[in-house]
Formats: sequence, structure tokens, C-alpha cells
Amino acid sequence: MNVFYRSTRSKSEPVKASEAILRGLAEDGGLYVPESVPRLDKTLEELSQMTYQETAYEVMKLFFTDFTEEELKNCINKAYDSKFDTEVIAPLVEADGAYYLELFHGATIAFKDMALSILPHLLITSAKKNNVKNDIVILTATSGDTGKAALAGFADVEGTKIIVFYPKNGVSPIQEKQMVTQKGDNTFVVGITGNFDDAQTGVKKLFGDKELADEMNKAGFQFSSANSINIGRLVPQVVYYVYSYAQLLKEGKIANGEKINVVVPTGNFGNILAAYFAKNMGVPIDRLICASNENKVLYDFFETGIYDRNREFVLTSSPSMDILISSNLERLIYLMAGCDSDKNAAFMNSLSKEGKYEITKEMKENMSDFYGNYASEKETADTIKALYEKTGYVIDTHTAVAATGDNTKELLASTASPIKLTRSLMKAIHENIETMGDFEYEHELSKIANVTVPNAIEEIRTAPVLHDTICDKEEMKAVVKKFLGI
Repeated sequence: MNVFYRSTRSKSEPVKASEAILRGLAEDGGLYVPESVPRLDKTLEELSQMTYQETAYEVMKLFFTDFTEEELKNCINKAYDSKFDTEVIAPLVEADGAYYLELFHGATIAFKDMALSILPHLLITSAKKNNVKNDIVILTATSGDTGKAALAGFADVEGTKIIVFYPKNGVSPIQEKQMVTQKGDNTFVVGITGNFDDAQTGVKKLFGDKELADEMNKAGFQFSSANSINIGRLVPQVVYYVYSYAQLLKEGKIANGEKINVVVPTGNFGNILAAYFAKNMGVPIDRLICASNENKVLYDFFETGIYDRNREFVLTSSPSMDILISSNLERLIYLMAGCDSDKNAAFMNSLSKEGKYEITKEMKENMSDFYGNYASEKETADTIKALYEKTGYVIDTHTAVAATGDNTKELLASTASPIKLTRSLMKAIHENIETMGDFEYEHELSKIANVTVPNAIEEIRTAPVLHDTICDKEEMKAVVKKFLGI
């Protein structure tokens, strides 16, 4: 059965998977959603005997139905290779009764690698399938991890350029160093004097700028996105939830059909939405636990049915979750509104103009699969310390936000290597530790936690800064045009 994709904001004609991947964002500003979520056509026992790459094909073939088997397998094999430092790609670690799904073994030691390793290949394949002659310009906003993972994926990929905007004072020192040292003639990194929501709103505005699109087309360029608003980012994330359940089954940790909870540290809502898609494909998931930090806009939403970004923006020790506008939530709102694009567009218009919207009682009841909660900065640090002292296992700050201590069998999405946020982790484990540089903290953490320092960190230690552009949010369009020479 062919799966087509519709915009969340209009009744425009559905498009094929390759077209949705290529566009990133629909012309009306909406996000692409499959007309229906396909069911797995292999049993969980069959999937339990498969490698990560084989599982990826079984999941993605059901969503990307206009790709041939050869095209899709080629994308998968190029993505999930020696760039990952473990053969199994996404290992499971049991600690204190919970199962941590380690999603940080790729080139940039964060979960974004899981999807951004394959997106460039899906995008280039989609361009060929649709006879696109323009160069693809990837335009991305990042709260810390997406930027570097996208840069690494697209660096020197023929026929592409990539521009990444990040909040200048809103990412960790190591996250910033990873981005500003990025090599590649087609890469461009810009710090903006604002927060992530400013960067994300600015990028969406550029996508909707028809005048700019015409100028770019004449110059031989067109935009696409590497953010999780791109369906080519979201679908690969579904894979690891299918894979992890199958692996728990294989290892005898769960019985076939036994339900588990999935806990996800959540910012832009893409990662937990992928788990929701996996559940709808037939994976026995009970509750989807949406974990927030002190920017608890999602917790409040699931409690009240009111999404309200009109609040103080808090800089926390889990910077990739410092978000007040969770873009992927729009996909869930659309689905919960019965795929009513007019109703969804009204909600998004209200969010844009007033900074908030309220869903109906019926929609809120339809979201019973989801449960929201949040952790304070102190609770996050205490969780890191308690787990380390009890088990010797060290988790990063984002994962710690999600560590609930629930008695139900839980799969926790572990989204970044602890080495990536060493300052916060060392302070949590040894509260009175002397002040050091981030790279010194990293070696201390490596020693006490028996964590190998990844190549991704070693490489940037003395790497020269190659990107030093900073701009106001109002200058983003001019900066893009200058980089492209138009």
C-alpha cells in the first residue's frame, strides 16, 4: 500500500514520501503527516532476529513507499556504518531496573545522529527521483545537537549546502565548539543573539518567504530542512523504538506482547512522536512519558490542555530541551483533531499571534497515551548522582530529566553521551569539584565513570574556529543571501 503525506494546515493534494522529504515544510507552513500510520508486516519475533539495518529497512519501507528496495537499502547502509562506534548502533543498558536505549554512538555523540546520518542520503535520492536540478540548501535551527549532527551529515555532500543557526549563549561550550569547527566548503554556522525559539521561528519565516524562494530558484537553489519538521528525520527515529522492543524480547527481558512505558526527554517533540508512531505500528507500548526540564510548557499542556509559551525562558543544564515552541507537537494536534487541517491551522495561528491555544476536551481525552512530567535542576543533578553511586552508570543531563524511577518496565531514550555535558555531570557527581575547563572535566569524568572519550570530542579539542558569524534574528535573511551569493 502506498503511503502519501498531507500538510497539517490545508487540504492541499497529498504528496509522495520523496516529495515530502525534499520540501521539508509544506508550502502553507504545515508539517507533513502520513495519511495513515502503516502496521508492521513482520512479527516482533521475526524482528528480534534482525540487525539494526535490517530493522530500519522493515520500518522505513512501510513509510517511504516510493523508494525502491535498492534505493532504501543503499541509504540505510551508507548511514549506519563505521560512523557509529558500536556494531549494534543503538545498545540497551540495564541500570537500576530501567533499560537505557543509548542513542549517542554516532559521529556527534547525540541521538540526532540516528536520523541525520540517513537524511542526506534520503534527500539526495529524493532529488534524483524528482528530477531536481537546483542545489539543496539545508536550513536548520538547533538547540545544541541537531546542528552538529546535520553539519556532519551534509558536509561536502555534492549538490547541497547547509546553514545552521544556533542561540549564541544557549548551547554548551562543547556543543558550540563542535559546530564552529565544522569543516566543509558547503557548511555555514551562525550564532544568533536570541534563544532557540527565535532561531526556529526565523528559519520557519525564511521557509515561507516566497520572494526569497524566487531569488534562490533563479540562482539555482532551493530550501529543505534537517530539523525534525522534516518527515525524513522523523521516520528513522521510529526505527529505534521498534528495534529496542524487539531486542528486549530477544534477550528475554520481556514476554511477547508485554507492554512497556517509553520515557523521552522532550524538547521539539519529534523523538516522543516517533515512539507514538511505533506504538501505532503495533509495538506494545503503554504510556508515552514526556519528560520536561524547567521549561515545562509540555508538562503544563498535558495537564491542562492549554499550550502557552508566554512564560520566562529558562537556561538549564539540559540545553537541547530549552524550548518553548515544540514544533512536532503540531503533528499530534492535527491527528488528535481528527486530521482536521482547518482546526489545526486555527490553533497554530493562535500560537503565532497570542502565544497560546487551548485544545478541546475530546482532544485531550484522545491523548491519554501521553503523560507529562518535569524535573527541576536539583532533581536532575540528584538523579545523576544517585544512579552513579548505586550502579556506576553515568547518564547525561537530558536523560536524567527522563529517569522517573517508575516501577513499570521502562525504556528510557538516552539522548547524549555524558561526555558532551561534562561540566554539569561532574558538578552533580562531585558537588564541590574545583573549577576546570570543559575538556579537563571530560577527562575526570572519563576516569571515574569508565567512559571512553569519543573521537568526536578529541577531534575538536585543538581544532580551529572556522565559523564566527553572529547576527540578530532580524538579520537572518541577509546572512543567508550573503552566504549563497544572491
